[in-house]
Amino acid sequence: MNATLKITKIGNSAGIVLPKELLAHLGAQVGESLSVVTTPGGIELSAAEPDFDAQMAVAREVMARRKRALRELAK
Repeated sequence: MNATLKITKIGNSAGIVLPKELLAHLGAQVGESLSVVTTPGGIELSAAEPDFDAQMAVAREVMARRKRALRELAK
């Protein structure tokens, strides 16, 4: 799907309106979060995975506890 979207001023920020077809393609609905990743070719939008935040919190905790071991492994 190729679409041209217009950037709109929203208060002190800017935003875009996503058409229904694009939301359906992403598997997202109004009110849900999207994941944004910067790529060499631009940006990539995808539906946020509900477990991702919990998994990242556990990973950060492990990395904080095992900081020295991870530093040694990185050498």
